[in-house]
Amino acid sequence: MTDQMTSDVRALMDRDPFDLSTVADLRELLGRDPSRYRTLREAVQNIKDRARGGELEPDLQLRLGVAEVLHGHYLQALEHLEKAGDSGMAHFHRGLALENLQRWEEAADAFAAAGESDYDAKLATLHRAGAMRRAGKPDVARSLLKQLEGQADGKAEYHYQIGCLLADDREQLEAAAAFERALELDRDHTGALFQLAYINDLYGNDDVAVDYYRQCLRHPPVPLAALINLGILLEDDQRYREAETFYNQVLDHLGNEPRARLYAKDCRASRDMYYDESLEKQYDRLRTLLEIPVTDFELSVRSRNCLRKMNIRTLGDLTRTTEVALLASKNFGETSLSEIKQIMDTKGLRLGMALESPDRGAPLARPTHHAPVPSGPSAAEVSPEERAILGKPISELNLSVRSRKCMSKLNLQTIGDLVSRTGDELLECKNFGVTSLNEVREKLSEMGLKLRND
Repeated sequence: MTDQMTSDVRALMDRDPFDLSTVADLRELLGRDPSRYRTLREAVQNIKDRARGGELEPDLQLRLGVAEVLHGHYLQALEHLEKAGDSGMAHFHRGLALENLQRWEEAADAFAAAGESDYDAKLATLHRAGAMRRAGKPDVARSLLKQLEGQADGKAEYHYQIGCLLADDREQLEAAAAFERALELDRDHTGALFQLAYINDLYGNDDVAVDYYRQCLRHPPVPLAALINLGILLEDDQRYREAETFYNQVLDHLGNEPRARLYAKDCRASRDMYYDESLEKQYDRLRTLLEIPVTDFELSVRSRNCLRKMNIRTLGDLTRTTEVALLASKNFGETSLSEIKQIMDTKGLRLGMALESPDRGAPLARPTHHAPVPSGPSAAEVSPEERAILGKPISELNLSVRSRKCMSKLNLQTIGDLVSRTGDELLECKNFGVTSLNEVREKLSEMGLKLRND
């Protein structure tokens, strides 16, 4: 059976003519069994060997270029496709390679050239619309799709591009319906699978998202973002080794891709971390303890009122408060301080212990309640324009999936909520590391904003 699979791939690479149906058959074979990528690589090497160091003919350059696109080796693909002559298939796959390298306008030009050659003109126009949308020209994309209205309803790519425009307008439910329609017409449409994975990822439907992302991997060329997002979801599920393989695939395709390199590094650190079961149980008990509300204890009216004004609601909040800070509060004196310290002693806790260095204090859970602290001028001094910016939803920052999930876990809804936090407070969130923190700071800087205490 294995020999038959091998001969199939090699036969397809040698088939004449090397046309759309041949590429479709190659995609199907690769999607059915990923081990055939190795056979495809061998077939590519055989073609190169047959040339024996001479200049490859345009037809062979085309075959090699298409194979590299299917492999996800987009830079190598361009080298071959630029020598493949003025064929529609060469232009189209050059567009796919440029698109995956995020060279949107060049991709749009390549798709336009494909449409003007002997390629499927409607499909080329649809892909061109997608490239123009990604280039920040949605009006051009809408105009191109308008030209095909009523002519391309039977094409999955048409509904996919319509869905992408809806998603950009944050019409997620309508977009999802368009992507599902695309899958009804072509159950292997990689773009629609990716977008449905992404929407479910945003809404926290992790299991559904993982399933869609995995389906993406079976239909080359695979979006590299699918590999990164799948890695993040698996890492969140503490499946570090599996997550690392997907980050490494991105590095194999693009070399020194910054996000994938940093994610892989963080993933290895998490994978190699030593976990002690007894310590984990101790941590869980401590976390439960820190979440106990201060209202559960018999406090004097004065102490209770002062804690409420300071927005101290749990024992965990007290571990992040010093004696000096409490005494600085109006009407909070030594008697109230002694009362609080006695309560903390009975639970084996201390005021300010969460502020001590890690080697001196026990590991503390992330606070479940947090009092927002204004950054910069007081609310009365904030201009209407600044107030409008602070009131915008965090989605306006276009953060990565990992950062958005952490914002959701911290219940941060607006940009104002975000700038009320410090960098250290954000780092307390699970899976929110220095890479994500730098991303948040960069996005805020573009708006002239900073995190508290930055």
